[in-house]
Parts: sequence; structure tokens; C-alpha cells
Amino acid sequence: MRLVFVTQQVDADDPILGATVAKLRALAERCDELVVLSLGTGAHDLPANVIVRTFGAPSRLRRGLRYERVLAPVLAGRPDGLIAHMCPIYLVLAAPLAKALGVPLALWYTHWKIDRTLSLATRLCDAALSVERSSYPLDSPKVHALGHGIDVAQFAERREAPAAGGTLRLLALGRTSPSKGFMTLLEGLERAVEQGVDATLELRGPSTTAEEHAHRAELERRIERAPLRGRVVLEPPAARPRVPELLRRFDLVVNPTRGQAHGAALDKVVYESAACGIPVATCNPHFGQFLGGLPLDLRFRSDDADDLARTLGRFAASDVDARTATGRELRARVERGHSTETWADGVVRVIRGLAPGERRVPGRGAVPDRR
Repeated sequence: MRLVFVTQQVDADDPILGATVAKLRALAERCDELVVLSLGTGAHDLPANVIVRTFGAPSRLRRGLRYERVLAPVLAGRPDGLIAHMCPIYLVLAAPLAKALGVPLALWYTHWKIDRTLSLATRLCDAALSVERSSYPLDSPKVHALGHGIDVAQFAERREAPAAGGTLRLLALGRTSPSKGFMTLLEGLERAVEQGVDATLELRGPSTTAEEHAHRAELERRIERAPLRGRVVLEPPAARPRVPELLRRFDLVVNPTRGQAHGAALDKVVYESAACGIPVATCNPHFGQFLGGLPLDLRFRSDDADDLARTLGRFAASDVDARTATGRELRARVERGHSTETWADGVVRVIRGLAPGERRVPGRGAVPDRR
């Protein structure tokens, strides 16, 4: 099988897109050749059957032109499929030539945002790939749920038993955007502390927009107020290779990101924490299936600081056995349905399902499929 994968960056150290490298590695193990087209490259350990070509340029127009120039000879070789990763415009630009050559098109997308480009890409694609059906923001029969694709070797389960008693160590990761719910987290922690919970919190994440910088300042002011002063720190994002070690240092990861009505924001950190065997508390109802039926129910209502405080209180009162059993079951669920291996198997299965018994090349009639 020969595939084309279009993404923004191939860089294992990138704090946002670094996880893509592990997905590419798993996909390459199932391909004879994998051609990756990206804006740029950085650190990676991709095998010899992966060809990386870049199309980065200073302006959007020049990027589009370079993309078309790089893409044309790749599609002329009639690969078995093209996968556009998170950027619907890549699929839209590839569609005219790909469809003329009979190359199947797939879009990987897991976000709540809907725009005209996504709508057009969904109409043009042969398959839409996402974590769950609910994480694709448009209702389409083309959607295939493949899991999140977590590198379970990198995000290995912690070896030591979780602590019980003493100060509860909490961690939250994400951009300092109001939609991430960090203010609700601070309010919930404040109320839990007032109710007798002994806990500390480490918040880590980037601020890249004016809104995120402004909200970061609001969070910093709230942290300086009693009773949070001395209990909460707000830090920059951790380098991607350090994230697994960071997760394993904490008792509980809290993910207060609000669930969206269309396109569930299924934050990757929930699955990465679960892979490490770390219990996760979240308010996103779209995690109901993944987090349901655990020894510890750590779900709370969105934007409800009182309910979060009660959840933190229940976890603080739990024993080692309950925390251990919860972590082990979370790890098992990631291995069964959200690893890079199961993700890559799913991609290959979908692409093979799109392949006809024979494909037509314009001007040449029927050409046998030699996959």
C-alpha cells in the first residue's frame, strides 16, 4: 500500500502537533511507502519507507502554489489514498487532480469548528476520520471513528502505586483560552479547599492569541487570592517529550474543557493521562463512554464549580485500591481503542474499503488494481 499524508508539521518536539509523528510511524509500518507533505519538519524518527516533502512558504498564496507543485507528481503515481490531517483546505486543493486520477481522499478532523472549507471538504472526501463520530462536527455517513491514536509506549503506565492521603496533586494542561474552563477549575478548587481538601494544582499551557494572554492575566490574578495563594502555579507548556513524565507525577488530571454542541472537543490529554494510568476528571459529556463505568466516577457538570468541588472531595477520600483500579482500566481502554496501532489499523481498513476492484485512468481505460 502507498499512501499520502498531508499535515502541518513533522516534529516530535512540537507541543501541539508532536503526536502526529507516532501516528505516521505506525502508519508506515503498514505501508510499502508513505509520502508525507508538510509545511516544515523538525525532530522525528520515521523509517526509511517514509518520504517527507515540504511546501512551507511566507504567504498563503505561495504555500498553496508550492503545495500543488509538490502534490502533482505524487498523485501522478496513483497512490492508494490521500489523508489530509486537520486542515480541510489540503483536501480541497488536492481534490481536482485526485478525483481525476481516482485517488481516494480522507480527512482526519477532530474539532468543533465548522466553516465553509470543512463543509466543502466533507462533500469532496470519500471518508471522514475522527476520534468518535461525535468529534466530527458535521453529521455525515462518511464519518469513521478510529480513536485518538496515543503512543502507548511513550505514554507508559506509571510503575509506582498511586498515593492516598496527604496533599492531592492536581494537573491541568491546555491553552489559556476561556473555553478551556480553567477559571471554573480555580473556583472549584477554592471551594474544595474551603471544605477541607488539601490539594495543589499545576496549570500548564501556552498563550498565543490576545484573548489567551488576557485570560492568562485573569488566571494569575485569581491565583494570588486566598485560599489559592501558594497552592496553584501557572507555567508555560511542557516540551512534548517531557509530557509523559509530567503526567505520571500527579494524582489526578483535571480537564475542564466545555463540551461543544457540534463536534466534541475530545482533548488528547485525557487519553494520554489515561494511557499513563492517571485518573482523569472531566466535564465534557462526550467522554461519557470512555470514562463511564470506572471504579471512581470523576465526571462533573460543565461550568459548575460546586460539582467540581464535590468531585475533588470524592477523589481525595478514595483509597489506593480504587485509584489503582481506575488507572489500570483507563490504560486498558486506551490500548483497546485509542492507541497508534489501532488508529493506523483503522486508517488502512478505511482506505482499503474505498478501493474499487479496478480503477480507471483517463485515456487509458481500466487498469487492474495491484495492491
